[in-house]
Amino acid sequence: MTRLANCVAGLIVAAVLTDPAWAQTPPADSWALVWSDEFDGSGIDPSKWDFEVDCWGGGNEERQCYTARPENAFVQDGRLQIVARRENAVGPALPVHLDDALPETERGKLAAKPFTSARLTTKGKADWTYGRFEVRARAPEGQGAWAAAWMLPSEERYGAWAASGEIDILELVNQGTECKSCEDGRENRVFGTIHYGGEWPRNRYKGKDTPLPSTDDRFNVYAVEWQEGEIRWFVDGQLYSTLTRKDWGSKAVFSKLPRSAPFDQPFYLILNLAIGGNLAEDTNEGGVSLEGFPKTFEIDWVRVYQKPRDETGH
Repeated sequence: MTRLANCVAGLIVAAVLTDPAWAQTPPADSWALVWSDEFDGSGIDPSKWDFEVDCWGGGNEERQCYTARPENAFVQDGRLQIVARRENAVGPALPVHLDDALPETERGKLAAKPFTSARLTTKGKADWTYGRFEVRARAPEGQGAWAAAWMLPSEERYGAWAASGEIDILELVNQGTECKSCEDGRENRVFGTIHYGGEWPRNRYKGKDTPLPSTDDRFNVYAVEWQEGEIRWFVDGQLYSTLTRKDWGSKAVFSKLPRSAPFDQPFYLILNLAIGGNLAEDTNEGGVSLEGFPKTFEIDWVRVYQKPRDETGH
């Protein structure tokens, strides 16, 4: 469950009900708002978000260094702006948790990348087991731009990635580029995916994509409803994918695993804009285009709902 007090959630509900965007994706009956960020303040709220700072490339050969600089992430006009810039940068070669796992003599190495961007996370600040997670966002266009809102387990109960799972609320990759498998020949799909199975390289994934509904401002509302034994994906209120416990599993080194493992433990939220990487560079026009920088992933709001304990059993 969320770590925020019920009184704070009540105040959030009262504020959100006055927002015209509320009507765009009414949650299912009995979902109650428990956490949100409307990005209405003057800056990024440090009580809700932290920054990951490294030049690792996300394990996908991405080409950016993630920073905590205001040039790469800031709030403007009621929206979070995650900005990827074409500039050389040097930073930690590994994220903290991977660097700490190395022998002391091998820690602290640096890496250089040709782009900078930002990756925000609620790890250590808020996490949830089950809920409805909504993000209203607009992704940048261009070959190599990879915007995402997704979730990882707080404690990796069943082992390192991906044995403990990953839930991708949205991945918007190479938007607007030439796409032979897309309906109008241009990339306009959202990908909703889970990762599970064993630890890398024994990991597996499963998911689905769907064309984005057309909107005047290119903003869409993406949602995942995650309940025990079932995960559902929506865009602008329309269901486009459902997976159940029959579709996933974990190869953790335990003799007995819960039926819904690994998706039965607290997960936290991540928002990021990557440049390049295996998924982006191996599809559509290929590689990374150097045109159109800086590129901005805009997030209007993030909202988390849960059902009462007597309905979910949690």
